[in-house]
Amino acid sequence: MSQTRKEEFKVNGEELLGKVKQLINEGNVRRIIIKNKDGKQLVEFPLTIGVVGAVLAPVLAAVGAIAALVTECTIVVEREVNEKEK
Repeated sequence: MSQTRKEEFKVNGEELLGKVKQLINEGNVRRIIIKNKDGKQLVEFPLTIGVVGAVLAPVLAAVGAIAALVTECTIVVEREVNEKEK
């Protein structure tokens, strides 16, 4: 049985796209939420196992657009955690 846990990362706009790509490549991420510096949710991306290439292109384009508009933001990551990792 697997559960989820949340982590938060504070990044500036320049680092946003790179951090999101890194998180997606880790593979155990179920959802990514990007919030502005005031805590308002800007966008949420649910990720499923096996998401690759062309499917991610629109997501990464949207993240790039957000990065151009914000100076600081928070990335909330929901990860799948196996019983062994608890």
